[in-house]
Amino acid sequence: MAMMKFPPHARLPVLLACAVSFLALTTPSSALWPFSGKKDKVVPVDSERESQELAASAMLAQARQAENAGRVSKAQGLYQAIVKRYSFTPSAAEASFQNALIIRHNGKMDAAFQALQTFIHSYRDSPHFSEAIEKEYEIAEEAKGGKKQRGFMLLNMKMNSSDVIKFYEQIIKNAPFGKYAPLSQFSIAEVQQDLKEKDKAVAAYQKVVENYPNTSQAAEAQFRIGSISNIAAQRSEDASNLLAARDALRTYIATNPAGDRKQETEMILHQVNTAEANQSLNVAKFYQRVGKTPAAAIYLNEALKFGSPEVSAQARTMLAQLAATDPDGVANARKGPGQDYTALTAENLKARDDYVGPLAPELNRLSQKPKMRTGDDSFKPIPLTEPTLPLRPGATSPGAGSLLPPVPDTEKPALLPVPPNPNVPSMLRPSPGADNSLPPVPPVPSTRKPSS
Repeated sequence: MAMMKFPPHARLPVLLACAVSFLALTTPSSALWPFSGKKDKVVPVDSERESQELAASAMLAQARQAENAGRVSKAQGLYQAIVKRYSFTPSAAEASFQNALIIRHNGKMDAAFQALQTFIHSYRDSPHFSEAIEKEYEIAEEAKGGKKQRGFMLLNMKMNSSDVIKFYEQIIKNAPFGKYAPLSQFSIAEVQQDLKEKDKAVAAYQKVVENYPNTSQAAEAQFRIGSISNIAAQRSEDASNLLAARDALRTYIATNPAGDRKQETEMILHQVNTAEANQSLNVAKFYQRVGKTPAAAIYLNEALKFGSPEVSAQARTMLAQLAATDPDGVANARKGPGQDYTALTAENLKARDDYVGPLAPELNRLSQKPKMRTGDDSFKPIPLTEPTLPLRPGATSPGAGSLLPPVPDTEKPALLPVPPNPNVPSMLRPSPGADNSLPPVPPVPSTRKPSS
């Protein structure tokens, strides 16, 4: 086979290409990073890890000296070099965190957050993990407020709200059960509320209530849900907003009877009840004009149900007028259980057709829970020995296999006198002195034929 000949000016490139091909076939891919542009991290063995930690510790000491001397750029370069060369050493975790702090004070907020996130992702077992989460929350709060910290100064900045929400979501993902998770979720809801996105804000506050029910943020979130729904109800005629507001406010009062927002909650709840009572009153007026008395009476009862003093007087007056003009229509509207709210209670049980009265004493006792005995009254322990059974007169020993003694032949059961029955004719009654025994029963005639 003849060898291919190359001109002198082309021999050097051909030799270089052959050398690179030979290295690619005989060298692992992790050693080709100068040529391929990528270097895979390889976990060092125990013998290499000790030497790497010694080298990383020496570089970390140099970086700290440079930072203390005010040469921050040199210190940051050393920190980054430690993470790049000795990423599997404890010194690399410390260097990564210190590098994130430098970017936190001197760099952009997104770059600082990303540096902290890189540290959290790579070194979750570091003692600086909780501190890194706290720093991320501080950055998110500064971005939410439109301020950026640089040294000891606060500079105005403007950041997209969606990016701020991503900061908080990442904090929750990093530590979903940490102390900054409910704070971050609450801040997400506040950002949505500032953007006038009512549905998203209510959903975000609801997550605080559901995921972190035992926190102070949950109580405040419950109040915010009611407040936002009340504002939405005032701007529109959607009854669902009033229903959501009333449910949220009542839940807040039930779960926080001594809460800081109790007085404000009761005031907003009064506004919600008044608004819903007015809506029911307006609907009742419409049905009254068109001559539908039962429907008008139902909505008048609805207006009375919410207990608004401003509406109750007018609703009672209209209900009395309807009862005077069309008593049957008003009576039909009240037939449903719990529909007549003019009574003192929401449901007048004794006026219903299916009312059967209170429970019998026996059923009432059965419905009560058993009480624990606390004293020795009327309590007797079970005897340890079986008591002796009484014997009949004349019997000395019980029979075999019987629990009671046998009856002697001489003992006959006594016959009790039968009182006269007034319904029986006198001729059929037995006389006192006569023999009252029954007459003998005649034999049954035979059915056999006589023989011939």
